[in-house]
Amino acid sequence: MTFSDIFKSSFLENVTSVSLLDMTLALILAFGTGMFIFLVYKKTYQGVLYSSSFGTTLVALTMITTVVILAVTSNVVLSLGMVGALSIVRFRTAIKEPLDIAFLFWAIADGIVLAAGLLPLAVLGSVLIGMILLIFVNRKAHYNPYIVVLSCMDSAAEKGAKALLESQVQRCIVKSKTATKGSVELNLEIRMKDDNTDFINALSEMDGITSAVLVSYNGDYMG
Repeated sequence: MTFSDIFKSSFLENVTSVSLLDMTLALILAFGTGMFIFLVYKKTYQGVLYSSSFGTTLVALTMITTVVILAVTSNVVLSLGMVGALSIVRFRTAIKEPLDIAFLFWAIADGIVLAAGLLPLAVLGSVLIGMILLIFVNRKAHYNPYIVVLSCMDSAAEKGAKALLESQVQRCIVKSKTATKGSVELNLEIRMKDDNTDFINALSEMDGITSAVLVSYNGDYMG
């Protein structure tokens, strides 16, 4: 077979290059694994506002990738044209969460593996990746940093509040301090020993403390 013979395939040969059973099985599994990726994303999401459209995109991306790879592997001419078409595509949607990139690559890789016919690898790999993400992303909350916002009336109340905090948490660092006449505001980063937050109640009841607020902090937002 010469090089020119490769490009002399008829339309009917292109249609029958991938069997209907293979296409149906690959797309069904792509939908199933895409839904699994979507559920894992929903369970591990830690952003401010959850976007269901991104989860739907993960399902669609898995199926679209499967369709594209099935088409590419069935026809050499189509594969060359697909490479040229995809090379001019530019995606300008901003990815706000670093973990979202992992889910996008997961969906694309799953579609590629399914279209390649490696069905056990796609299913078992998705299950393993999902379990790892569920375990490591959903760790206990007290390991995460928290911010304590204190409003004090004087320096004596400030010292007493800091002493109480240092005795109740693993770590306490002053991030900022604002002093005005008659009041002092402190922002302190803490690492809690456990899930118990009763020390905030004790702080609010101390003499000279007008308010005590505890918020979670992940480096990008507070909530």
